[in-house]
Amino acid sequence: MSGQASFTLRGRNPDVLTCIANLSNDEVFTPPEFANRLLDTLAEAWAAENGGANIWADKTVRFLDPCTKAGVFLREITRRLVVGLAKEMPNIQERVEHILTQQVFGLAITNLTGLLSRRSVYCSKHASGPHSIVHSFANDDGNIWFERSEHTWANGKCSYCGASQNTLDRGEDHETHAYAFIHQSDINSWITEIFGGEMQFDVIIGNPPYQLNDGGGSGSSASPIYQIFVEQAKRLSPRFLTMIIPSRWFTGGKGLDEFRESMLSDGRIKYLDDYPISADVFAKSGPKGGVCFFAWDDAHAGDCRVTTHFQGNSSETVRPLLEKGADVFIRFNEGIKVLQKIAAVDGASPQSLALPADRRFDRLVSTRKPFGFASNYTGRTRSEEDDVRIVQKGGAGYVSRKEVLTGTRLIDSWKIFVGFAAPGTGDKDTYPHRIISTPFIGEPGEVSTETFLCIGPFETSEEAKSALSYLSCRLTRFLILLHKPSQNTTRHVYTFVPTQDWDKQWTDQELYAKYGITAAEQEFIEKVVRPMDLNLFGGPVED
Repeated sequence: MSGQASFTLRGRNPDVLTCIANLSNDEVFTPPEFANRLLDTLAEAWAAENGGANIWADKTVRFLDPCTKAGVFLREITRRLVVGLAKEMPNIQERVEHILTQQVFGLAITNLTGLLSRRSVYCSKHASGPHSIVHSFANDDGNIWFERSEHTWANGKCSYCGASQNTLDRGEDHETHAYAFIHQSDINSWITEIFGGEMQFDVIIGNPPYQLNDGGGSGSSASPIYQIFVEQAKRLSPRFLTMIIPSRWFTGGKGLDEFRESMLSDGRIKYLDDYPISADVFAKSGPKGGVCFFAWDDAHAGDCRVTTHFQGNSSETVRPLLEKGADVFIRFNEGIKVLQKIAAVDGASPQSLALPADRRFDRLVSTRKPFGFASNYTGRTRSEEDDVRIVQKGGAGYVSRKEVLTGTRLIDSWKIFVGFAAPGTGDKDTYPHRIISTPFIGEPGEVSTETFLCIGPFETSEEAKSALSYLSCRLTRFLILLHKPSQNTTRHVYTFVPTQDWDKQWTDQELYAKYGITAAEQEFIEKVVRPMDLNLFGGPVED
């Protein structure tokens, strides 16, 4: 008894959990300050649904972190419960025993994170060890469980998470990254088995791993897995669910379309806080494209309070996650107002953001691989009879007209080429963005590899130059951004962009006037989108 640490509340300067380096880009530790923002939001949601009750003063509420890494959520929940239950349970040791044996549970993602989490919560890497602040655990895990799990391989990939067998089937000396929580076909039975008895969690909270190598491309391709944690958590039927996840799901992306549709149609998301700049949450190793956290409330039905935290300011409104006529979540609250104005001018039906088919710019944009040539295709260096010029990565070459099997209607027209991949911004999100790579004119008799999308056809060079000037406008590229999930720019990212008359050189001032964009809206757009210089007479401009 004398060797056990007493439970005391004391200041931590510095807090050790702010000093731990991330395990990887995908397993990012949650800063304690940010974890407490989620807990504040949780307490607000709980009070709203429970007549103002304080969740931290309720000794019956059970919490689960299904992907604990350093134990920050479990530690901060425990700290709040210790304070909140003081009046009902005045004996500090009895209070701690109750909280840590009956209320706070975790599933570690690796053996190391299990040890870290137990050290954070129990003050000992072994829950039943002599230094543990809990006296009644009979095993070393306590309520923070970890056992090595294995992937279920089928055709070179895990049938649960999509991980690459070639990459992660490495033997017993390496971590499998087969996170147990998402490798169960019956999660309720499994939870009962590992914790014993019927386990109903009121609150599930966490920051799941974000992605795993899927063996695609050159072997560095990765698929998201955070959405599997969210869906698995819902199957446990909690009263509240809150998680930190990348924001890329807003508009889809690799393996996320079904998840996006599920989230946007789920009226139980009560709060959504979005951080377009990951560094505002994670100083290092945050995912590109920003992060968000949501509060899912099983008793809630209806609109969501959406808060965007951007460049030191917060924009908050209550709105549907899925606006009428949209198929993605509109990230910026300011973007909703802009889209509504454009839809009204360009003939959309009342209260809808969907442009009429004949007013949508995306009908001018090709699919990927517009002329059938892969990005690594290299044309001949010299022209032969009946050749066309092919714009390719690193320059141009020539290819026989007979080899062009798709996009043939575009060969002899004026057109615009724009890179399939937008210019990068390094390891961190930076604003203002370019949004798209610099577009350039394609002349009759030119085609391209899939490095570029093709926009057209246009009858004259003047029309093509008019459309090119339109793409250079910040408002146009802001509309692209609102539908853009990643660095890649498929034709779908042009869904919100209306067509124009191609008889003039377009400027932002003309577009702002046409659509009634206010000075405040203009200022916001120009915070988000960088200006663009153009080459009106062909040839890509280096970014």
